Amino acid sequence: MTAVTTGCKIGSTGRTNIVARQQAKGMPQRASLRSPNSGKTYEAVAERAGPAACRSRLRSRRLRSTEGEHFVSVLADSGIREQFPAAENLLYLDAAHQTPLPTSVRATLDAFYDQALHTAGPKQGWLNRVEEVRDQLARFLGVDAHDIAFTKNTSEGLNVAAHGVRWEPGDNVLLLEGEHPNNAYAWLSQRPHGLEVRLVPQDKKWADADSFAPYIDERTRAVAISHVMFHSGQRNDVAAVTALARQHGIEVVVDAMQSVGVLAVDARALGVSALASGCHKGLLVPQGLGFLYTPHDAERLPPTYVALAGVANSRTSLVAGPEPVQLRPGAQRFEIGNFNLAAIHGLGASLALIESVGIDRIESHVLSLGDHLLAGLDGLDIPLVGPVEREHRSHIYVLDLPGPFWPELFTTENVRLSPVRDGIRVSFGLYNTTDDVDRFVDLLRRGRKLHGTV
Repeated sequence: MTAVTTGCKIGSTGRTNIVARQQAKGMPQRASLRSPNSGKTYEAVAERAGPAACRSRLRSRRLRSTEGEHFVSVLADSGIREQFPAAENLLYLDAAHQTPLPTSVRATLDAFYDQALHTAGPKQGWLNRVEEVRDQLARFLGVDAHDIAFTKNTSEGLNVAAHGVRWEPGDNVLLLEGEHPNNAYAWLSQRPHGLEVRLVPQDKKWADADSFAPYIDERTRAVAISHVMFHSGQRNDVAAVTALARQHGIEVVVDAMQSVGVLAVDARALGVSALASGCHKGLLVPQGLGFLYTPHDAERLPPTYVALAGVANSRTSLVAGPEPVQLRPGAQRFEIGNFNLAAIHGLGASLALIESVGIDRIESHVLSLGDHLLAGLDGLDIPLVGPVEREHRSHIYVLDLPGPFWPELFTTENVRLSPVRDGIRVSFGLYNTTDDVDRFVDLLRRGRKLHGTV
């Protein structure tokens, strides 16, 4: 590693010393900056070009406190990348669509299918594993296991919550304009029965309590919100929204598909009524498994449909009797049986992998990759659709690159990402590196020249 010393001016406040470290290959220069006004230490980013890029970065004024620590990719030497062969086979920047399968999860799935192949599976052992993984997931989310129900995907969990919230004709629910359709349709489908769905316009590039406050009245029953928006990468202030909702006795239903497993999510601390997610993105398992968290009982959030798995007083003879149905007291009242056993086994392995790294380190890693990307975009004058402030963004970065040229170029260059409504979506996972970002920025630079925009 080579140390380089240089300097940059910040406005008219004087000269600040920068000690930048550059890794041997692909590592951006990073700089520790001390503000002459506040005395706080901040982190600035420079591309390989050095001081010129540093000046560009400082002009962007996106300084963020790092408690004086120099940036080093938190997962650079962890061996995590080796668990994701897809990240070596192509430039994979599409975690917001689906993450590649890690080798440790693949091995667990193989072991499950080997049992199914050779012994038809130890049925009770598999069911015991469901409860072990439920406990594991609950610890990861900071909640009690009886408040977790396994579902098929995010949409199922959101629909369970949306159809469980109690309301009368003329009541209303609030959603942000541009919400994911699977969050919106769960509520919009109830309009024929008298529910008013109010679409809240965004007054800034993220949502907080102030975004919703003007639209709340005495008939508001729920706020439905994504923790991280799929089409912009904005991280909404769910805790602030929940605090506001509590003052008015309003339920808050959260779509956490784009945050769980990538950002630290303490579901209990958020204070939400329900939180739903699938497991094929940040939680690293194949599609077909999700979960719903709710601390509320059946009186406050009843199930829409009931099956044996959700009944507390079912008979061992499996004969349904005339006695009143008693629902299971926790979130398992929402379960309808026939679990995706293979995916649940895989989830146990993926949670072990994530916890071995640490969710805080993963969050720091993807945000730092975003810092590096923003530095490259500054040099190319490519705007970001979502927020640039670190506390309001996530692992998702949507570039304002309209038109068919860019998706075709990325496909040709073996880059996996997603066009979304507002541009090109880049999304990072724990397996990505600064080399990946450098390759992508270089491709953007070449694409601008090919497209005649530079």
